[in-house]
Amino acid sequence: MPESPQPSNLSDAERLKVSSRYLRGTIVDSLADPLTGAVRPDDANLLKFHGTYQQDDRDLRDERARQKLEPAYEFMVRVRAPGGIVTPRQWLDLDRIARQYGDGSLRLTTRQAFELHEVHKWNLRQTIHDINQAMLSTVAACGDVNRNVMCNPNPYQSEIHGEVYQWAVRLSERFTPHTSAYHEIWVRQVDKATDGQVENLPHEDHEDSEPIYGPTYLPRKFKIAIAVPPSNDVDVFTNDLGFIALVEDGRLSGFNVTVGGGMGMTHGEKATYPNLAWSIGSCRPEQIVDVAQAVILVQRDFGDRTNRKHARLKYTIDDRGIEWFQGELHRRLGWELGPAGPYRFDHRGDRYGWIAGTNGKWHLTLFVESGRVRDWPDFLLATALRRIAEEHDGDFRLTPNEHVIIANVSEASRPRIEQLVVEYKLSDGAQVSALRRNSMSCVALPKCGLAMAEAERYLPQLLTKVEAMLKEEGLAEEEIVMRMTGCPNGCARPWVAEIALIGKAPGLYNLYLGGDFTGQRLNSLYQENVQEDDILAVLRPLFHHYAQERKPGEGFGDFVVRTGYVREVKCGREFHAPR
Repeated sequence: MPESPQPSNLSDAERLKVSSRYLRGTIVDSLADPLTGAVRPDDANLLKFHGTYQQDDRDLRDERARQKLEPAYEFMVRVRAPGGIVTPRQWLDLDRIARQYGDGSLRLTTRQAFELHEVHKWNLRQTIHDINQAMLSTVAACGDVNRNVMCNPNPYQSEIHGEVYQWAVRLSERFTPHTSAYHEIWVRQVDKATDGQVENLPHEDHEDSEPIYGPTYLPRKFKIAIAVPPSNDVDVFTNDLGFIALVEDGRLSGFNVTVGGGMGMTHGEKATYPNLAWSIGSCRPEQIVDVAQAVILVQRDFGDRTNRKHARLKYTIDDRGIEWFQGELHRRLGWELGPAGPYRFDHRGDRYGWIAGTNGKWHLTLFVESGRVRDWPDFLLATALRRIAEEHDGDFRLTPNEHVIIANVSEASRPRIEQLVVEYKLSDGAQVSALRRNSMSCVALPKCGLAMAEAERYLPQLLTKVEAMLKEEGLAEEEIVMRMTGCPNGCARPWVAEIALIGKAPGLYNLYLGGDFTGQRLNSLYQENVQEDDILAVLRPLFHHYAQERKPGEGFGDFVVRTGYVREVKCGREFHAPR
């Protein structure tokens, strides 16, 4: 399946992929270098395809520079889990690996994956090796490939979810890179280690190939999600490729297909923008993998390989037009998509507490603030989930909102799970406000090298102050979606929140308003460069107006659009237009 000819002015990232020998580069040599905690710059970029990012502790950066020391380098390792489902044994394995090689915590991500932080270079190989021994993988968790495939973990429709999950797994398997470099570096060489020393074995002689991606992979990352109405908890329209399940008479009859969503942008560059996906038709369930592959191949062959800020599918479609894209897609498929089917979204948050499944099992959704699973002095969350995993006979499901479901609990084991929940004071969401239940943040400082401001560490305390204002207005239990990120790359999907704060500099944010409650409208810039006092001063009169003059059932995002605080924004090309 050959690629189209590439332009002569390829970006440096593209040239690196071509010369990397299918993602090998000099990673083995970099890992073996004892003089630095970092890897070579080119290898740091290639490592993303293997599921790990080189970072440094930014809290220590200035002090180490004063001492003329190199930054405190460390690695974030991301673990793929299609649909966010892992077994109790796998949970225990990840918990052990995080404590043995990382900072002791697990971060549940907005793509239903796991992240381990503060893994040092000397432990990176053993960490990824052990993850593979747990029958999990980090390959393609990052990089210019299809990322972790998301799907709805809604236990209300567990039979439909089970079928959708299987399609998510098939999509994930089809688009996993074929290069043997991953197994060679992280599994084979560690397995052959003697006396604890990893051998730098020569790479295998056979010819590598990538039948779908080709030697240059994709122009940028690619994201797929499957939603099961009425829940849009995967924020399906923010993905490069989305499938919306169509259910007739209790069975899965097909999927609507959406293309061209994406959250990333760059401050001050109006040629970059978030975008909601276009709906282009529908397919039968058995056609979903073929449709996905054709979409990926169009992006592989026509995506921009000269400018990475312009390389996502949303720009490929915007440059050429949705009609062109549909024509090219149908040409590759050899048949045309059917008309889109009817569906309705009415929420995208998680349903907390105990829920009975249709299979006679129980599901318990727990609130995990900012997705961080760790032990605090007064709240032993990691220990509690470890204890639950030791006794659980079902599975764990990560939600797209950074929370966890103790899923498929048998009637016999439910009393013991309930006992542990009470013993460790775990939250089923009832103990926190509706605002906090619907909030989300990215990791940001001090871990992420792209972060300009705080998010995970700061949002909880800001929420406490916003909650107080809502309570004053009688809005304490009003469902409002509020999200915060440390930069405009959009890892917590802020551009579809009713209230979003996007980091500009330490303590400084841009405030966006007007996304809708179900994730089908972009928000709009309301005020730039606000600090905490400004944020509270701006939101207070808005909440008062909302409490006094909202219509029955009207969400906060809908209200601020209807009353003219911000304009309605439905596509990326409108995002930077004047208010």
